Amino acid sequence: MNAFGIVGYSGSGKTTLIERLLPLLEARGLRVSVLKQSHHDFEIDVPGKDSWRHRAAGAHEVLVTSPHRWALVHELRGEAEPTLEAHLRHLSPCDLVLVEGFKRAAIPKLEVWREANARPWLHPGDPHILAAASDRAPQGIRHLALDDAEGICDFILATLRLKEAAHADRR
Repeated sequence: MNAFGIVGYSGSGKTTLIERLLPLLEARGLRVSVLKQSHHDFEIDVPGKDSWRHRAAGAHEVLVTSPHRWALVHELRGEAEPTLEAHLRHLSPCDLVLVEGFKRAAIPKLEVWREANARPWLHPGDPHILAAASDRAPQGIRHLALDDAEGICDFILATLRLKEAAHADRR
């Protein structure tokens, strides 16, 4: 499975960039999944609903399904957070997984950086960051304009040597 990281500090625009990339990648015939790492606790089900109640009562996993979607909630209950590789094994086959987070993963990555955040660049300490999408040109690494989703899409496809229209028949 091809994984490509989108990394940067909070507020840099990672999620917005992924939102802009997904329809472009789909239009090129690719099946794309997203794996997002959060450093905060989060809920995907509503407190008081059956799935929440099952999880709160101690279920190790709760799978909720409907005619529209399904979701699996796995409680760690003190276990270590799984690795990126372990998470990737949970995903259905696809052409590309955009990974938001996992800053230190040894996968090709794009740094998203904004001068207004006043944070240091990540790429000087990470050889897996191959380019930066930013509002200021970085030193020593390829620069992509933050608002050039098409160019960033082309960069990701070229980096991973992915062919367009790999699964156009799935639409």
